[in-house]
Amino acid sequence: MTLGNELTFEALVRLAFFIVVFAAMAIAEASAPRRARALDRAARWPGNLAIAAINTALVRVLIPATAVGAAMVARRHEIGVLNWLALPRGVALVVAVAALDLAIYLQHVMFHAVPILWRVHRMHHTDLDIDVTTGLRFHPIETILSMLIKIGAVIAIGAPPVAVLAFEVLLNANSMFNHGNLAISERTDRWLRWIVVTPDMHRVHHSIVRDETNSNFGFNLPWWDRMMGTYRAEPAAGQIAMTIGIDQFHSPQESGLMRMLTQPVREDAGQYPLGRDS
Repeated sequence: MTLGNELTFEALVRLAFFIVVFAAMAIAEASAPRRARALDRAARWPGNLAIAAINTALVRVLIPATAVGAAMVARRHEIGVLNWLALPRGVALVVAVAALDLAIYLQHVMFHAVPILWRVHRMHHTDLDIDVTTGLRFHPIETILSMLIKIGAVIAIGAPPVAVLAFEVLLNANSMFNHGNLAISERTDRWLRWIVVTPDMHRVHHSIVRDETNSNFGFNLPWWDRMMGTYRAEPAAGQIAMTIGIDQFHSPQESGLMRMLTQPVREDAGQYPLGRDS
C-alpha cells in the first residue's frame, strides 16, 4: 500500500469513528442529559460545528502529511526512541499511545500557563454549555499548533503508525465523550475515572472558577492529573450548580463564529492563565 493510499485509509477510519461516536453521544445526551442547557443546541451547534469543519480543512491543506504520515517517515528513516528499541509490537503500541497522551496533557497545561497561548485556547472555554460539540470547539490556530506539536512528539517517540492512528481515533472519540452532557451513575463514574477521563471529571476543567479551570487537563488517560497534582474530584458548587465558561466572556454572543475566530485578539484577556494572579 502506498503512502497516499495509507493516508486515505487513515482519513476514512477517522471519519467513520467520528460519525459513529458523535451520533451516539448526541442521542445519549438528548436521552439522559446531566445538566440543563443554558442555550439551545440551535444557538451553539452551528458555530461549534463550523469551527470543526474549518479546522479539518486547514489541517488537510496546511499539514497534509498528518501525524500518521510523520510516523511513517520516522519508521522508514529509523528516527525516534521506539524505532531504536527492539520492543514487541504490542508493547511498542501501548507505550506510544501512553507517551502521546502524556504529550497532549503537557501541551494542554502549557496552553493554560503561557499567556499568549491561553488567548488562543480560551475560545474553547467560552462555550456556555459543555457537550459533545465542545469537544470539537478549538481555535484554528490552536489546532495547527497542536498538530505540529503532535508531529514533533510522534517523531521523537518513534511511534508506530498504527499506534498514532489508534491514538488519533481515541483522542477524538474521548474528547467528544468527556465533554458530553451525559448522565452517568456516581458509582460507574467513580470506577471509570480510574481508566478514562469521564464527563464529570472533565467538566470541572470548564468551571468559571479559576482554580477549577486549571485542573483535570487530561483527555484520554486520567493518570497524568493524579500524578502531576492537577486532579480535582468535583467542583465546589457541584456538577449541577457549577457555572461553565469564562466570566469576562459569559454571553450567548460568544457562540457566534466570528466571535470565536476573533477571540485571541479581543482586548479583554479573560480568565488569567495558570500561575498568574487575578
